[in-house]
Amino acid sequence: MNRLLYAGISILLIAAANIFSKGFAVDGTKLIDANGNEFVMRGVNFAFAWYMDKINESIPAIAKAGANTVRIVLSNGVQWTKTTSQQVTNLLNACNEHKMIAVLEVHDATGRDSKQDLISAANYFVEIKSVLTGKEDIVIINIANEWYGSWNTDPWADGYKDAIVVIRNAGMKHTIMIDCAGYGQYPQSIHSKGKDVFGYDQLGNTMFSIHMYEYSGSDAQTIKRNIDNVLSQGLALCIGEFGFRHTSGDVDEQYILDYCQEKGVGWLAWSWCGNGGGVEYLDLANNHAGTSLSDWGNTVVNGKNGLKQTSRVCTIFGSTRTVKPMVSVISNNRNMYQVYDLHGRVIQRSLLLNKTVPSGKLGSTGVSVLGGTDGIKIYQNRKILNIN
Repeated sequence: MNRLLYAGISILLIAAANIFSKGFAVDGTKLIDANGNEFVMRGVNFAFAWYMDKINESIPAIAKAGANTVRIVLSNGVQWTKTTSQQVTNLLNACNEHKMIAVLEVHDATGRDSKQDLISAANYFVEIKSVLTGKEDIVIINIANEWYGSWNTDPWADGYKDAIVVIRNAGMKHTIMIDCAGYGQYPQSIHSKGKDVFGYDQLGNTMFSIHMYEYSGSDAQTIKRNIDNVLSQGLALCIGEFGFRHTSGDVDEQYILDYCQEKGVGWLAWSWCGNGGGVEYLDLANNHAGTSLSDWGNTVVNGKNGLKQTSRVCTIFGSTRTVKPMVSVISNNRNMYQVYDLHGRVIQRSLLLNKTVPSGKLGSTGVSVLGGTDGIKIYQNRKILNIN
């Protein structure tokens, strides 16, 4: 049986190896890192586009605070000074040095309802593709911050369907993150149309984000409902921004921390330093070097279920590896194998030269082809059959 299995799928293994993501992948409600381990984001936002000279202060300080992820404000030049490819390279080098994942977002589209503003943000990432390619293991593309300010689902969904296609048609394979409508505070847009939007990603590698302030994060019941109604659809979620209060009201920040920990949902607090416009109270640190924290910062960094308690460095920065099933080879009759990708789509079919596969050996018992840097392994019932 082992020889037959190996001979029958050896050609398929070559094709299968080529589909393995070298970066993050979405698996249902989970974000999986390049080593095949689940990764839960714990971090903060860094307003780079407004503080371009603070990389060497802020990035090390954010890492020291315990963050495993930093969400970085970029500009495509529409509203603020355009973030250059070299600046993005510098940011990614700093994140890599300090063992943090970078979530990159274009802030110029904030609150705008024009689809062109969203597509412009998507095209910015295509424009800087050369510095992002090969960084799929440390970069998540959060196309546009809080695009679509109105509390309306259909135009939001239609816009993101087109934006995803722009990214994928450029050959970019990074995990995509999408903020919900209503300045990120209308999660009903994800609840109603998230699966439709996800379906437009040919790689099935898109996750969603809610920004929890006074509307979407006001109390425990609201927070729980908003999170559960995303996870119940089998979609991956991150709380891409949140505070302890916002312009129009209070936020139950402790319940956000607690419930995200319970459900394995990532979060990224707003924001490290430099807030203005009446929301200066949302500064986590009193200076970019992080030599002292605000009360809000102490909650996020040192409080219950904060960074110090719950943040774990992504395994790509260490030696820990857990190879996850990325494709499965399943027999649906006695001489036909189908190779499925992570999301259940058939990517290859093969006849085994009309040889009969003994009944009951595959199918529900599951033969899986697992990929990693140490080669391809064929498993059945968790027992290694062959290594190529």
